[in-house]
Amino acid sequence: MRITVIGTGYVGLVAGVCLAEMGNEVICIDNNSDKIEILKRGEIPIYEPGLEQLITKNTKERRLIFSTDTDSAVKNSEICFIAVGTPQSEDGSADLQYVFEAAKSIAKSMNGYKVIVNKSTVPVGTADIVKKFISENTSYDFDVVSNPEFLRQGNAVKDFLEPDRIIIGSDSDKATMIIKNLYSPLTDNGIKIIIMDIKSAEMTKYAANSFLATKISFMNEIANLCEKLGADAEMVRLGISSDERIGNKFLYPGIGYGGSCFPKDTRALINLAKNNDCEMKIIKATDFVNSNQVKLFIQKIINRFGNDMRNLTFSIWGLAFKPNTNDMREAPSIAIINTLLSMGAKIKAYDPKAMPSAKKILKDISYCDSAYDAAENTDALLILTEWKEFGETDLLKLKSLIKNPVIFDGRNIFRHIKIENAGFEYHCIGNGRAKTNTKELHCEKVS
Repeated sequence: MRITVIGTGYVGLVAGVCLAEMGNEVICIDNNSDKIEILKRGEIPIYEPGLEQLITKNTKERRLIFSTDTDSAVKNSEICFIAVGTPQSEDGSADLQYVFEAAKSIAKSMNGYKVIVNKSTVPVGTADIVKKFISENTSYDFDVVSNPEFLRQGNAVKDFLEPDRIIIGSDSDKATMIIKNLYSPLTDNGIKIIIMDIKSAEMTKYAANSFLATKISFMNEIANLCEKLGADAEMVRLGISSDERIGNKFLYPGIGYGGSCFPKDTRALINLAKNNDCEMKIIKATDFVNSNQVKLFIQKIINRFGNDMRNLTFSIWGLAFKPNTNDMREAPSIAIINTLLSMGAKIKAYDPKAMPSAKKILKDISYCDSAYDAAENTDALLILTEWKEFGETDLLKLKSLIKNPVIFDGRNIFRHIKIENAGFEYHCIGNGRAKTNTKELHCEKVS
């Protein structure tokens, strides 16, 4: 099939490249000419395992084109995906201006029947507005379909080509058959496809992300109580995750979630409910607990070193909001580092992939070439992203480099017995038996 994907951000780029890998002719459109030129050279502005190789392969085989020419792309396509950003507005709602701009540009370029697919995460009812925009700008027949994405950063290529399920929200049998045919290379291999109405498909995306975010915040609340009571949150996690009704995913205690989806989508759902006279009490608590988790982690550092940190240097391992990505959006590291800087501390940081992105946000810190360089001659080590290489640390080497053998592990990559036997003072998340002062950790109430 011939496809246009408008937007070469995270979702649009992964979707476009993977659709080309499935054998389609894909034109990826963006109004940022500099980004398009970078992509034409085979370079990618994000770090996503496996994506660069697929771009090289599919551009070489002429199934994948990058362009700024929306008009030509739409005219030569049967299906037009809208995969632009929906950033958070000041009130927490999703900003849909880019979705509507894409819809208008498609409408003005139409030369026949098209299926317009909303791939962006949008509030319930957005497809109706998109239909209205397009109807006002074209006389051609069209259908709008909701096809939400469920991509995990760091695993997005696999998630697209081997998804748990494909959701199609449609009120048109014609459009449904076209999109089912598009995904037939996947569904022929047993991937589940679920057909539903458009509004339910739009809601499914928000519901999925909010539920996963809630699992994270739930486990963090349990971990905080474990610290108070002398229990081990890791043992609790193992105990509850072995119940098949609960499962073992998104149950790791830490310093909270970040990224472009969970924070934005939970707040958008809260706002959407508020505007429809419905209070999302659980989701509001999820968002609150997540924000508070960073504060509790900072309080542990203050409990240990005091409020005056002018003579202290901290080593930071990990800046991205999660491993296998260079995404700094809503990364807990930002708030933690800025708070320490405001208290007079100096920061030496290392991240395998996110440092170029971090340099645009965090200016007053030193960036190092390796984890060991970042740890050298510092007063404590803070682990903020669970990159695999950090778990393979030579503890004897680390202890010989660090001035003060204190570790604050925000991702629990080490077991406290091993790290303490190596001579480190170890502060982690949710282990009441580790050497962590919990007396001054206050679990705030949801306001």
